[in-house]
Formats: sequence, structure tokens, C-alpha cells
Amino acid sequence: MAISDWPAAERPREKLMARGAGALSDAELLAIFLRTGVKGQSAVELARNLLQDFGSLSALLTAGRAQFCASHGLGDAKYVQLQAVIEMSRRHLAEALSSGEVFSSADRTRRYLQAQLRGEPREVFAVLFLDNQHRLIKYEPLFFGTINGAAVYPREVARRSLEEHAAAVILAHNHPSGVAEPSDADVRITRRIREALDLLDVRLLDHCIVAGPEVVSLAEQGLL
Repeated sequence: MAISDWPAAERPREKLMARGAGALSDAELLAIFLRTGVKGQSAVELARNLLQDFGSLSALLTAGRAQFCASHGLGDAKYVQLQAVIEMSRRHLAEALSSGEVFSSADRTRRYLQAQLRGEPREVFAVLFLDNQHRLIKYEPLFFGTINGAAVYPREVARRSLEEHAAAVILAHNHPSGVAEPSDADVRITRRIREALDLLDVRLLDHCIVAGPEVVSLAEQGLL
């Protein structure tokens, strides 16, 4: 049965307008993005099959181009659309964060870091430079590595902190392996960076690790 033949209250678009996007399932949200189904499948049925094939909505959203485009009902046009939506989301969160204090909402900071780092195939080490009221001056990826790690230099973090006139910083990096637990190397480099920043009277507020949907704070674990 075509979606147009469903009761109005069950159609994804009408449901979203009546109850808001939060009321929709992953499949219904994806169906709205897809707009149309394929022969023999409505957009919702196609969305459900895609979610089953990929394993989760997150896995679908972070899939590489080859894997994404090889799936039935998808292709380059959908891949380009999706990347545009994801980038708009990143920029929206960046604007929201830059307009207020970073720690006015720890959840907002986590969501921002997830948007920036989640799905990166290689390890990226980034720094949030903050003013003395903990407002964002700049987000900057500084070091890049393979899936096994990145070479991180404390003096470079210190140098960029001086150049940005930062009063405090938050460190962040991703674990492409999907395991969010901080490693011994993560703890060691965090403490070396803290020592370098202490000499400049720049506070290290936190070091967050992003792994899939999870964000772990070293500050909350007492590892700074």
C-alpha cells in the first residue's frame, strides 16, 4: 500500500507536522529524507530495510560513499544530499555553541563534539579554544592520524593557545575503533598538555573522547 493511502495520522510527513520530529521513528525520519520508495516498497519499507542492512541509523549516516551508494534505493544523489544535511547540522551546532558559554550546557558541548568527530575514519585530535568566560573562540583540528592514533605535540597546543589568546581549552579526539574508554596514552598526553598549558596560565578544562554515540570526559573520570 502506498503511503498516500495510509491514514493521515500515520504518514511520516503529516505525523511530523502534527507532533514534531521527535515523535517519528528512525525509519519514518529516513523515509522523509528518501522521499520515495522503490518498486514494490514504500519509502518507509525501504527505510526499514536499509536500517536492517546497515544495522543502525548511525551506521547508515556514517557509511562511506561506496557502501552507501551500493545499497538498493540509494546512490550518488542521495549521498550528496545526506552529506549536505550532516554538514548543515555541524554548522548549526557550531553557531549555537559560539553564541553562548561552552559549559552553559555540557550536553550541547557533547553533541557539538559528536557532530564534529563522529564517523571520522581516522583519528582526529582537536582543541576548543575558550575565552575567560569559557565562550568558544575557535574549534580547530590540530593533529591527524590513522585508525591507530595521532601524533600529538603539547607545544603546538600551547602555541596555538597563545595565538588565539585563549584562557582555557578543551581537548577532544575520536576513537574510530568505537571504544570510548581512554587509553594510557590518552591520559599521558593529556597530562603533558596540561603541564605545558600551566606554564602559560591557560586552564585545561577537559579532554573528551568521541566514539560513535558515546562521549567520555576525562575530567569526569578524574584523569586530568
